[in-house]
Amino acid sequence: MLLAEQRRLLCEYGRRAAETGLVVGTAGNLSIRAGDLVAVTPGGVPLDRLEPGACPVLDVEGHLVESGLQPSSETPMHLAVYASTGARAVVHTHSVFGTVVATTMTELPPIHYNALLLGGTVQVADYATYGTPELADNVRAALAGRQAALLANHGGVTIGDDLDKAFEATRLLEWLCEVYVRAKAVGEPRVLTEEQLAAVVQRALQPPTFPTRED
Repeated sequence: MLLAEQRRLLCEYGRRAAETGLVVGTAGNLSIRAGDLVAVTPGGVPLDRLEPGACPVLDVEGHLVESGLQPSSETPMHLAVYASTGARAVVHTHSVFGTVVATTMTELPPIHYNALLLGGTVQVADYATYGTPELADNVRAALAGRQAALLANHGGVTIGDDLDKAFEATRLLEWLCEVYVRAKAVGEPRVLTEEQLAAVVQRALQPPTFPTRED
């Protein structure tokens, strides 16, 4: 079986996505790139019930190489992301808070410095019908220079060097969206300035040192 380990990982992280509430039923899809091949979750199967053999393998041009079930309808979006970034994994979900923000805003501002881990402000890609080239193009534009994007009236997508990093980016994106939505219920959330974000980057580049105790 081609990409056996990658297909196993799709099932493992598909279950984790379902267990943590990032997806419901058949909503959402994941993929992994290995060389010129891509393993992707199939359409119409709940992610917590996936089996490795059901996950099809395609080449980067979108041709089926080894078929399980039919690829996810969002496969064109995954392939567009691989064509325009150095990503090795893509996670797409319809998580609750991410979808709330994607339905009401044009971007998620940096209300916490951990937004820097996703590239700063998260852009909301213009709406287009799922599974279409238009949506793929919109997502590609929204992801430019970032690890995450939201899809208007749809959900979110994250990328990473591997599936674990892409999945953790999804968890962080959902956390940031939840913090924003809950903060909005209390008052107007404060947004970090470019200077404040730059100071965080500088702090990360120059971690503090501590003197050694002299006995």
